[in-house]
Amino acid sequence: MADSTTTAETHESGYRVLARKYRPANFDDLIGQEPMVQTLRNAFEIGRIAQAYILTGVRGVGKTTTARILARGLNYETEAGDGAPTVDLSAMGIHCEAIMEGRHVDVIEMDAASHNGVGDIREITDAARYSPVSARFKVYLLDEVHMLSTAAFNALLKTLEEPPDHVKFIFATTEIGKVPVTILSRCQRFDLRRVEVPMMMAHLAKITEAEGASAEEDAIRLIARASEGSVRDGLSLLDQAIAHTGASADTPITAESLHDLLNLADQAATLTLFEAVMKGDSQAALSQLAEAYGRGTDPAGLIADLAEIVHAATRAKVMPDHPSDALTGDNQARLAEMAKNLSVKVLSRAWQMLLKGLDELSRAPKPLIAAEMILVRLCYVADLPTPDEAIKALGDGAPSGTSIPQPSAPSPSNGGGARASLALAPQSESPAPVAVQAPKAEAKPQPVVLRDLDALIALAEKNGNRALPPLIRAYIRPVSFGENQLEIGLAAGAPQAFVGDLAEALKGWTGTRWMISVNSQADAQTLNELAAEREVARKADASQHPTVQAIMEAFPGATITGVRSIKQDETGDVPVEDTGDAPDIDDTLNDIDDEDEPPWTS
Repeated sequence: MADSTTTAETHESGYRVLARKYRPANFDDLIGQEPMVQTLRNAFEIGRIAQAYILTGVRGVGKTTTARILARGLNYETEAGDGAPTVDLSAMGIHCEAIMEGRHVDVIEMDAASHNGVGDIREITDAARYSPVSARFKVYLLDEVHMLSTAAFNALLKTLEEPPDHVKFIFATTEIGKVPVTILSRCQRFDLRRVEVPMMMAHLAKITEAEGASAEEDAIRLIARASEGSVRDGLSLLDQAIAHTGASADTPITAESLHDLLNLADQAATLTLFEAVMKGDSQAALSQLAEAYGRGTDPAGLIADLAEIVHAATRAKVMPDHPSDALTGDNQARLAEMAKNLSVKVLSRAWQMLLKGLDELSRAPKPLIAAEMILVRLCYVADLPTPDEAIKALGDGAPSGTSIPQPSAPSPSNGGGARASLALAPQSESPAPVAVQAPKAEAKPQPVVLRDLDALIALAEKNGNRALPPLIRAYIRPVSFGENQLEIGLAAGAPQAFVGDLAEALKGWTGTRWMISVNSQADAQTLNELAAEREVARKADASQHPTVQAIMEAFPGATITGVRSIKQDETGDVPVEDTGDAPDIDDTLNDIDDEDEPPWTS
């Protein structure tokens, strides 16, 4: 996706938007999709060409363009009449221009959003029987294939699974989850990835230069981040920015101009807001919000930017060598300096509050008021200890006779909220404060590890719970067991509240919170399924015993309904029940019922 343009558009007159002007014409021009290109290159070289491909990814990453390039590669042929399917498309073939323009008779493009009926698909399946007119393959490109109706998908199945040798299908979709698995299983799937910010920046800078314009690095970074990995979105924003500045090399695109153009918050101003919030200065924080709102910044966008700053500060703490690319150089250094005085626990708390605030903003009738309340809450808790720090401070609290000062009065400069101090004042002779005995620290619950489901059932029975063990046996597919955590799958029919009830029960039994994660891909058997499988095996083993075979011959139609192990006593005459698990070869079996005769017993 570099500086080459498609011949498909050279005949057009007038202005062309950058997304069309710089549309890739071959695989070398695609950026960020190297795994797919390498797979296709190897497949074409060894002749392993599938009958159908499906391309998926977010909007603007190049699904339709890739489909056209793939069709061009499948039908590549030189003027001399030779050639074979290839990904090396540096030179134009005899079919290339028509394919890229979307007017080749053997490459049929169809928008499934507007042609989604069974009649449209029947036209394809009927026409697929005929050989291509001039190209090597007849290629059908179906864009937004997830929009097809259920009947249309069903009509396509047979032809898709066993198409004629001269037919290839290429599908594109942004919502792969809506495509039936019966279609997916008949296609080779390629997930087109979002383009990363550094690669997008290099691409946008190259196109800016090719257009005779100029842009600051911070401006290019803002556009790359705003595109969210979509090349088309990035080029559209760049197009708008060039038009805003007049497309002059002497008038570069600046970050400040983009803030006004794209209604984005200024990073430096957002950092100042972040600093005020972390200091608990609600007055400064609300002033920053009012100033940004006056410039036209969306309150929800500002809170989202603040959340991104919190994320970047957390990365600076835990991954100092790999900082977030969300900030420019100077702002990155400023944030790293701020992060030195902040703990990960405080940043995590701010992150959770911002996420909850963003949800409130989406439902608030007046976003500005909601944003103000979010900032006030953040300022209020800025210098409060986290719950575990508070518990630890009380547990390690002052000895008898030590006073704990009351919270200070509200101060306008620190956000107007009371601040509870954890510092312990030394004992003085006059006047003597009232002595407060600090509460004793409770013993910390020890981590609990359950080895398997049998241990979980034993724990439930030990605590007198008779309701959960049958549900555990019937519905839990075990995946992994750890300290105060379980990873499980659920069999069909599990009660909706089962996982929550189990977590609450475990917390009550062990005195600590349990994390239970549900893995929808778990394929382990439940205890009931294992028991049923063992019972089937025991019946199969019993049916091979000579005595049982003789009984079955004597009582036609009899079936084995159960197997119980019986051993003889020391005299060899009196049968006694064996408490072992495995039956002997000479075990006597019972519970064999005849459909027509009374039950037989030994």
